Amino acid sequence: MAGSEASAAGTPAAPDTVKILIAGGFGVGKTTMVGSVSEIVPLRTEEPLTMAGLGVDDLAGIERKKATTVALDFGRITINDRLVLYLFGTPGQQRFWFMWNDLAVGALGAVVLIDVRRPEASFAAVDFFERRGIPFVVGVNGFDGRHPYPPEEIRESLALPEGVPVVLCDARERESSRDVLIALLDLLIASAVGGTGSA
Repeated sequence: MAGSEASAAGTPAAPDTVKILIAGGFGVGKTTMVGSVSEIVPLRTEEPLTMAGLGVDDLAGIERKKATTVALDFGRITINDRLVLYLFGTPGQQRFWFMWNDLAVGALGAVVLIDVRRPEASFAAVDFFERRGIPFVVGVNGFDGRHPYPPEEIRESLALPEGVPVVLCDARERESSRDVLIALLDLLIASAVGGTGSA
């Protein structure tokens, strides 16, 4: 309403903002994705991994990881003059999952990142969004640019419904991360249109 009044007065309306979560298990590339696609310097709450985490954080397959998100990552990307995405990266370790409920408030959709070397690390994220009815896409982060499995094989291994897009990506690359977000926006638009049509 305020936007239409502003437009009528000749003042550009403020863009619509959409909250998106970037979720997944420990070390799957959430911080990297937010950083690669954000148009602003991302807010990060990373802390170095310490000896205290030994036996708590499973570093199998990610032995080179030196820091971890302890609260959230935040970035922003402007799609056009009418739409801005706010990106919230979730912490990956199980002991910080209590924060996911708060971060999910107001989110229209999510990207669940998975690492095909450790797909089990993202099972909880898939379950989280399915239980809450929050639309999501699965981004398959190809570490070192490798994608050994096709999307349909990944869909089957995660027991995903047909309506959940599976997108191969490289979280280090801006265009690749952008393509995952576009797939999510397409899903949200299709869901909105389908909901309107059934009303």
